[in-house]
Amino acid sequence: MSIPNACPSCSGNLVVTELCCSDCKTMIRGSFGLPIFASLSAEEGEFLKIFLAARGSIKEVERQLNISYPTVKARLDALLNRLGLGSLQVEAKKSRMEIVARLERGEMTAQDAIGLLKRLEE
Repeated sequence: MSIPNACPSCSGNLVVTELCCSDCKTMIRGSFGLPIFASLSAEEGEFLKIFLAARGSIKEVERQLNISYPTVKARLDALLNRLGLGSLQVEAKKSRMEIVARLERGEMTAQDAIGLLKRLEE
């Protein structure tokens, strides 16, 4: 049985309030947030599992799930947003566009721009 990721009564956020050692039965009480991946639906979790097993190959995910490239990209974007990681892509794109703009304005050489872009990818 998996951990529920929302309150069955009001759909609110759930917190873990008690942990118990399966060996010595020591109890720990408090308020602990669920791991970020516990918020995923079963379908999202399965997609993530397939994506990771495919080592990020969108073509392989297409083949495994028998869905199109745009559908894989859309599901991946939705998953990143659900996990709060979608903003990382936006920030990276902004940084790349700023480098290109500086290059266009003549504020840096092409070699400098290449170096900055490579560092962004690391």
